[in-house]
Amino acid sequence: MARIDLKRALAEHQRALASVTQSSQKIENLIARIIQAFEAGGKVLWMGNGGSAADAQHMAAEMMVRYVKDRRPLPAIALNTDTSILTAHSNDYDFETVFSRQIEGLAQREDVVMALSTSGHSANVVRGMEAAMKKGCYCVVLTGQAESPLSRMAHCVFQVDSHETARIQEAHTFISHLICEGLDTHFA
Repeated sequence: MARIDLKRALAEHQRALASVTQSSQKIENLIARIIQAFEAGGKVLWMGNGGSAADAQHMAAEMMVRYVKDRRPLPAIALNTDTSILTAHSNDYDFETVFSRQIEGLAQREDVVMALSTSGHSANVVRGMEAAMKKGCYCVVLTGQAESPLSRMAHCVFQVDSHETARIQEAHTFISHLICEGLDTHFA
């Protein structure tokens, strides 16, 4: 029977979350920026691949439905959830441009675009952020410790102190939940 090293996994998890704690002012500033976007009629557009796509979908749902407190729906879309768009675009064009195409069609200047990528190298997410920057959106990246194209191209970057995908994703969820708590406090 295989055994996992729980002590090592917990230590890596704690190190990743400690890097989130060190970003508390950045999280507060981002919450304020998202509130500003909503009050200006904007929305939050989320994107990611694989586990990060699931996290993007999760967070868009937390905003649209509710996190903990009852409040009005906050406009949020996970760009990776429409299978018809994903498959049609990937078939007719290219998977690398699947998010940039949606940003071109949906994003407005007052929007916040949230990119989740543990590696920071996902070509479709990079292209999506490039399109969001061109549109004048406020761009946010959640990624891992390594320098990457995404870590160098946004207004706000959260680089989790880890190289392990699972630990990075756990920290991304923590950051996103903290954002939702801040939005609940403001809008509930």
